[in-house]
Order: sequence, then structure tokens, then C-alpha cells
Amino acid sequence: MFICVCNAITERQVKTAVAEGAQTLSDLQGQLGVASCCGCCADTATEYLPGGRYAAQVVSASAQPQGALVSDAANDAVAEETAFVAVAVSRF
Repeated sequence: MFICVCNAITERQVKTAVAEGAQTLSDLQGQLGVASCCGCCADTATEYLPGGRYAAQVVSASAQPQGALVSDAANDAVAEETAFVAVAVSRF
């Protein structure tokens, strides 16, 4: 699920940042860019922080099993290079 549509930040990314120590919305903004555009996602992102409604869903980084196989979401990995194709249009 997307938390921040403007910056394509997923729930998984927010949970990971909190598990790795993010404590405030400012931490999430600095690490991920959450709520740095329109701000509509600020309340939802805050709910994953300690004391928030979804805080219990966040598993601490030390409690995650080592070697667990988890597939990345499409936007979790950063593409090394993006190939562009030039398209020529001619009118007759």
C-alpha cells in the first residue's frame, strides 16, 4: 500500500524506517521524503511511529529473522539505469 503517493513511498518502506530507528515525522521525512510535497500523508505516516495506531505492526530490525526471503515491491529497489527509446514522428 502506498503511504505517500507524491513520492511513491510504500507502507513497507515506512515500517522499515521505523524499525531501523525513525522516531518522528521529521525522521521519516529525512529518510524517505514522506510528507514533503502536499503533506496529505503526514497523519498516516505518523501512525506507524512509536505510540501510533499501527506501531504494533512494526517489527524491530533486531527481531526480524536473518535470511528471511522477502520480495521487494516494485519501487523498493532503485534502478541502476533507465533506458530511453527515441521515437520519431513524421506527418505526411
